[in-house]
Amino acid sequence: GLFRGLSYDDVSNYSEKIAWTCQNIHLGLDVLLEELTHFPSIQFGLEQAFLSLKSQTPSELFPTKFTNGKDAININGLIWMGDKAFMKSQIKEKLEQGFSCIKMKIGAIDFDTELELLAAIRKEYTANEIVLRVDANGAFKPHEALEKLEKLSKFDIHSIEQPIQQGQIEEMAALCSKTPVPIALDEELIGVFSTQKRQELLATIQPQFIILKPSFLGGFANSLEWITLAEQNNCDWWITSALESNIGLNAIAQFTYHLKNPLPQGLGTGSLFSNNFESPLEIKNGHLHYNKSLNWKFNL
Repeated sequence: GLFRGLSYDDVSNYSEKIAWTCQNIHLGLDVLLEELTHFPSIQFGLEQAFLSLKSQTPSELFPTKFTNGKDAININGLIWMGDKAFMKSQIKEKLEQGFSCIKMKIGAIDFDTELELLAAIRKEYTANEIVLRVDANGAFKPHEALEKLEKLSKFDIHSIEQPIQQGQIEEMAALCSKTPVPIALDEELIGVFSTQKRQELLATIQPQFIILKPSFLGGFANSLEWITLAEQNNCDWWITSALESNIGLNAIAQFTYHLKNPLPQGLGTGSLFSNNFESPLEIKNGHLHYNKSLNWKFNL
């Protein structure tokens, strides 16, 4: 899915490029992917379409115990930014829903208030009971980031996503070398297309984690390349959805399960949408399930 303001391919000729892709589908997947290097969301859609064509069941792209309803994916519960009362109510709700990993967006309200929220969670739950992730979405200034990370480290934070804005390579590298909280690159990976540039980025910054969003990075093949390079650089990873419809989320979830990464993944259902497709995907006890008794409904 295209994400306005964040996707690399949020460009004026996007519709024309989709039309071109449809008119040239006979070229085959490999040629099309090469031609669409700068359109990662279309690459991802194409990979799904070709896998669906090959599959006996169009919605099962990677048949596993997950698609058979025999296993589920451990996921983090997402806390959206807002005032203190709103965020506190979300935290309570996620814990009641059985999540053992919570990801909290930070950087939008007063930092001291955010620290208070984290302190309140840690007062009731140890790091063994609740894994805490935070996502700054580049909200920290480079000169203040280390001090803020030191304050966050008191709360046994699993990781912080993108503490400073992407594109500040030297500053991010310095931060990763000193940080008391493991850093996960997210937006930093967007728009880095060549294998050489990807390798240079990881070797220079040396992050503790990278986060893979197939819609932003060009689908499965590109995500797999990032994973290979990350592991060569002693960097761990997990996969996150990015407000795709249930069709995209289904593909990402199946891809994720078959990679067998033990960390909680960032796969939420499209509950924010009023016009999503009904699907077998459901969340129970902090896990994403593929419920075979539920059917796909493709009419909106």
